[in-house]
Formats: sequence, structure tokens, C-alpha cells
Amino acid sequence: MTHSTLPDAPAATAPHTVPAPAAAAAPDGTGPLAIWPRSTTPLAHDDLAVGGVPLTELADRFGTPAYVLDEDEVRHRCRAYLRAFPEADVLYAAKAFLCRAMVHWVQEEGLGLDVCSAGELELAVTTGFAPERIVLHGNAKSPDDLRTALRLGVGRIVIDSTSEIARLAAAVPAGARQKVLIRVVPGIAAGGHAKIRTGTDDQKFGLSIADGSALHAITRVLGQPRLELVGLHCHLGSQITTVKPYLSAVRRLVGLLARIHEQHGVTLPELDLGGGHGVGYRPGEPALDIACLGTRIRAELTGSCAAAGLPVPRLAVEPGRAIAGPAGVALYRVLSVKQTGSHTFVAVDGGMSDNPRPALYGVRYAPRLIGRRSAAAPEPVTVVGRHCEAGDVLASDVPLPGDVRPGDLIGVPVAGAYHLSMASGYNLVGRPPVVAVTDGQARLLVRRESLADIQERDIGL
Repeated sequence: MTHSTLPDAPAATAPHTVPAPAAAAAPDGTGPLAIWPRSTTPLAHDDLAVGGVPLTELADRFGTPAYVLDEDEVRHRCRAYLRAFPEADVLYAAKAFLCRAMVHWVQEEGLGLDVCSAGELELAVTTGFAPERIVLHGNAKSPDDLRTALRLGVGRIVIDSTSEIARLAAAVPAGARQKVLIRVVPGIAAGGHAKIRTGTDDQKFGLSIADGSALHAITRVLGQPRLELVGLHCHLGSQITTVKPYLSAVRRLVGLLARIHEQHGVTLPELDLGGGHGVGYRPGEPALDIACLGTRIRAELTGSCAAAGLPVPRLAVEPGRAIAGPAGVALYRVLSVKQTGSHTFVAVDGGMSDNPRPALYGVRYAPRLIGRRSAAAPEPVTVVGRHCEAGDVLASDVPLPGDVRPGDLIGVPVAGAYHLSMASGYNLVGRPPVVAVTDGQARLLVRRESLADIQERDIGL
């Protein structure tokens, strides 16, 4: 038995043909182009085309650094999720990467959206995304976040703390009811780094099952006539590459659903398992098998609910990185090559202002020389950025041709998630543009941030 949750998605459209996998990707997923967008094809002079457009052409036309986003790859990954999770709500996690075009693609493919701020929500709704298909998250939502969500008619608000309950209830207009989920902490450690694990009791998100906080919050929400509790939410962390933690979460959340039913006589119709689905950043690295995840979660949810004597709730998942990440490529120009003792530092025209992730939690990438055939043997180098920070390292000990030199073009795959969305104004260099490619055409989605943009915000002495 399933229950209706977010309104039905618009019928998905198929304006593009999904391209075949790159020729240089081996069947086991370990070839040199295995982690690049599946439209990637080798060209002469060691150039690569993504979406039918040579990367050297994109660098010349739009400058560097720049983000390139393969529209067909995004759409392909959206469709893969819908196949893996039939009769479930697939909500794209906007925090991974958001712009108006991304909102449009996600909506066309039939996904919902989860947002974390009034800014993300406003951008989505003003682009035409149906607000009732949006879920608002946040461990510390501002008054403006809540006012905007209620004004625009957001579909669900995820309550993250007990203090939020009364504030939200007081903001709901008289005679109205706001549908909410309670974010619970299932006590499961999962994720690629301690800083992106959110399923344990020692971090800032959610309400603990173990200490009774979750059940206490649920009781309080049920006593608020302007709030309609429709389900539970959890998010275990990010960059999870195995199915087992999600199955454990299902069992613990179904156990909580059973306690709610026993104590309050209420059967909650929705269960949101969040996202955190891992991708490979270098050839041969593991990625979460989405098809397997969907099959195993459905089986576990059905079995656990049967054992508890509960109807099966409507499932929701929130992929972000797994949709946007592998669709993106970052392009840089080499500015200098420096030999310091046994280390070779290749400095590029971007860095931690456009990709802080290596500095924040040690993500490792696989940069590649683009557009110049080199006979030199690969040598280990450290690719560093242009910023005045020792931690401004984009990739440590990676193989590049021994004759890499200033002016060379470097491409970094799996750059579509948490790059522009986490970009900063460090050293006032300006954030890079986002260029979409598809069917041999390129178009600008987000323009480069200029010095004039930066100066316009500085309004006084």
C-alpha cells in the first residue's frame, strides 16, 4: 500500500538523445575517460569533446577557469533515478548545484526539488518550478526562510529542532496547515569524511532516536493544529558508496514509525531517506549502484513494514551530487610550473575559490592535460591554485606529462557538484562561468563574475 505525497510530476520530456558511453571507458569502469560525462569523445591532438563541443574551443570562447555542464548527462542521470525508484519521489538536492537552467531540466525530467534557503526556493519558483513539489531543509532556518516557504506554498518543511516547531506553527496563517517532516538521527555512521557524516548523534542535524528527542518532537508537532506531520526524514551523510547504511536506516525509521503508531495511533504516510549517493572522482573509485539501491531499499521497506504491521509509506530520495557531479568538467589554464625540491607544483588560474572541497575534506581529483599531445612520460605533480593560501591545492600527486608548461589547458572531471555552489570571493578573483553543452552546441548559463560585479557591492568608504 502506498500513499500520495508530493503532487504528481509533469510528464517527463525527452528532447535529447542520451549519448553512448565514451569510447575510452573500459567495461569495468576503469578506463581513462570512465569518470567523464558519457558524451566525452577523444579528438585529434589529445583534445576532448563533451556534448559534441571540443574543450579547447570552450576554453578559447568562454575563458578559464570555467565550468562545463553536459545537459544530456544531467538528464540521463535524472531518468536513471526515476527507473531505480518507481512510485517514489525523487527530489534533486539543489545545494549540489543550482541555476535556472538546472531547475528547468530537473522539472522537465519529472523530479521534485529540495532546497535549503529562501534564495534557492525563490530562484526555483521564479523559474517556474511548482512550489508544492519542493521540500525545504535546514538545521537553522531563518525567519525569512520560513516566511518565504509559507508565502510561496512550499510542499514540505523539514523540522530539524524542537525550537523550530513553535516558530513555524506561529508563522502559519490562521486556517491553514503546513505539511512537515521530522528529521531524525538514526545513529548510523556513513559518508566519505567525518565532515560530511550527518547520521550520528555528534553533529548538528536532526533529532536523535536514541535519546528520545525525535519522539518528543513528534509528540509536540502532533499537538500543533497548524502543522500536519506527514512523515520522517533522515540523511546519513555524503559520498556513501554502499547500500548497507541505507538498509539499516530503513529498519530504524520503520521502528520509529511503529512506536509512533503505538503511542499516538497515527500512521505516517511518508519516509524520506535523503541522499548522499557517492560517485567516483578518479577512475576505478567506487560509486553507489543506484539500481541496486532502489531494489534493496524497496525490499527492505516492504519487509520491515510487514513485520511491524504497518502500511508501506511513500518513499522519497534526494540525490544531488550523483546527478550534477559527473556531468561537470572544470577547465583551467596553467600559469606556472615550479620545481621545489622533489615536488613539482603546477599552478592554475583557479583554485580554492572555485573548488574548496580538497581543502575542506580532502577530495582527490584526476586532472588531465587537454589539447596538446605530449610524448613526455607522466610525472607526479601537485596541481595548486592561485590563492594566497598554503592549502590551495586542487590535486596532490597526480600524473601529468613531464613537459607540462604555462598556457596548457587542464580539465578536471566530476566537477558539477559543490563547485560553483561553494565558490567564494577569496582574493576577489571572481567566480567562473557555467557553460552548458549538448548536441554540439554551447551556451552560457551563468556568466563570469566580473570586477565590476564585485565593486558594485562595495558601496561606501
